[in-house]
Amino acid sequence: MKIVITGSLGNVAKPLAQHLIAEGNTVTIISSNENRKNEIETLGAKAAIGSITDLDFLIETFDKADAAFLMTPPNMGGINIVENTINAGKNYAEAIKKTGIKSVVMLSSIGVESPVENGPIKGLHFIEQFYSKLENTSVTFLRAGYFYLNFFNDIPLIKNAGIIGANFSEDATVPLVHPIDIAKAAAEELLKNSEGKNVRYIVSDVRKASDLAKIFGNAIGKPELPWVTFKDEDSLNGMLQAGVPQEMAELYTEMGRGIRNGVVQKDFIEHGSPVNGNVTLEEFAKEFAEKFNS
Repeated sequence: MKIVITGSLGNVAKPLAQHLIAEGNTVTIISSNENRKNEIETLGAKAAIGSITDLDFLIETFDKADAAFLMTPPNMGGINIVENTINAGKNYAEAIKKTGIKSVVMLSSIGVESPVENGPIKGLHFIEQFYSKLENTSVTFLRAGYFYLNFFNDIPLIKNAGIIGANFSEDATVPLVHPIDIAKAAAEELLKNSEGKNVRYIVSDVRKASDLAKIFGNAIGKPELPWVTFKDEDSLNGMLQAGVPQEMAELYTEMGRGIRNGVVQKDFIEHGSPVNGNVTLEEFAKEFAEKFNS
């Protein structure tokens, strides 16, 4: 198969490309970074260097492909993030219409069924609607949990204040996912002969926030590490002080509120809370400890 992968050589796209190439597929990887070209080609893939905001570039890259893995960057431009994400999804949808790609796997998210109280996820809500209207193209919406790797952002807080936390309580249930599990699921879906529009959840583990403090604390030699519930304002200010841009900090604060209120977990729970990834929280904690100690 001829498969196009978006996401450059990111945490999902790179292992996905490696898997697909090992299976004998012809893979093209889109990247906006010219410096990635050699590394992409070393993997055995073709590099398509350009911007996903450039519709003509997408049409040229998608031409004659059998399938595509589509994802949007988590922070497109620093301002107007949700709008920029939605516009990128529109571009993807238009390029698919123009080129007639038969199969698409979209990296989506838990919480995507809501247009509110889910922070950056709301952009994906509208993109799913665009793809749902595509004719003659099968689409799998791969709804992923909260990325384990996001917790690397808490390392400075742990080191400086001896705590970990967010603007949701220790009793909040958080569906979690490892990029390796996403890549495996995406490969499976891309190589299927799917029809119509389908939803697949990819979650590696589901845990209480209190477990995050306990498991990470044990892994880094701080077994008493407490989970602290922040007020929304304190959560926002903490991110701003850490250098997170204003708009992104506001979106992440909103997403935390959505986890606290259950909006983000709602559609995952209503679909039976499927856990089909392999990397448990305990296994990821080993990665966390390596990062913490590096």
